[in-house]
Amino acid sequence: MSRARDVVEVVAKALAARPDAVVVTEYDRRGQMFVELTMAPGELGRVIGRQGRTANALRVLANVAAGDGKRVTVDFNDA
Repeated sequence: MSRARDVVEVVAKALAARPDAVVVTEYDRRGQMFVELTMAPGELGRVIGRQGRTANALRVLANVAAGDGKRVTVDFNDA
């Protein structure tokens, strides 16, 4: 588990009404890290926020947590 994945999971569980339904997976493809966030139906709006501001902030936090100039892509999915 990477720090980027941990950051995404902690923030998503804090924002979710059903934190037990939050699933975060991580994989590498061609040297880039992908973090996939899946939440219960109807809760994705809590993480995306108004005009995507919360989602953008979460992406920035994940990139900072990855460190060493690594790029992280965060994908959001409904269950």
